[in-house]
Amino acid sequence: MPLDLSLYLVTDPELCARQGLVETVVAAVRGGVTVVQLRNKHASDGEMIDQARRLKAALAGSGVPLIINDRLAVALESGADGLHIGQDDGDVEAARSALGETAILGLSVQNHDQLARLDPARLDYLGFGPVFATTTKRNHATPLGFDGLAALVAASPLPAVAIGGLKAEHARQVRAAGAQGPAVISAICGQSDPEAAARAFVVD
Repeated sequence: MPLDLSLYLVTDPELCARQGLVETVVAAVRGGVTVVQLRNKHASDGEMIDQARRLKAALAGSGVPLIINDRLAVALESGADGLHIGQDDGDVEAARSALGETAILGLSVQNHDQLARLDPARLDYLGFGPVFATTTKRNHATPLGFDGLAALVAASPLPAVAIGGLKAEHARQVRAAGAQGPAVISAICGQSDPEAAARAFVVD
C-alpha cells in the first residue's frame, strides 16, 4: 500500500492527556489523519512500547501506519510500522538494517546540506521544517517559511511532509509548496475535538 502522507499526526503526551492518547488518535483518524507518529521524549522505552502496542491495536484495520519517533528499540519491540529519526537521533543505515526493507523510515531535514547528504534508497519520506516557529520543540532550526519549504521540496528525491506551527488554514499552502501534506501536533492534539480539528486540514 502506498504511503499516504496527506495528514500526518505527531502525538504530544501533555496535549493528548486531556482525552487520552488512544482516544485522541482514534478521533483524529476518523477526521482524516493518514499517518500517526508516537512521540514522547520523556517516557521510558517500556512506557512507549506499551503506548505503541495500544495504539497499534486501536489502529488495526484502519490502514493508518504507526511510526515511532527516534526510539528504534521501541519500534522493533512494539511491532510498529516504522521509525522517524532526526539528524542527531541515530544512523539511517543502522536503522534500516534493523528494521528491514518493508518498514517505513523517515528523516527530519532542515536545510539543503542535510538533504544533499542523505541516501534516498534507505528512506521512504522526509519531514521538512520547521515551517514556522513552534512551542512543541525547543531549540529548533530557523523557520523555513513556505518559500524555503518549496525550495527543499523541489530539490527532494523523496516525498515529504511539512512540520512546524502549521494550522488548518495552511493546508493549501503546504500542498502548493509541493509537500504531500502537513505534519501536525498541537493543532490536532491540543484541540477539544480532535476529529473536527483533523477534518479541517483535509483539502480536495
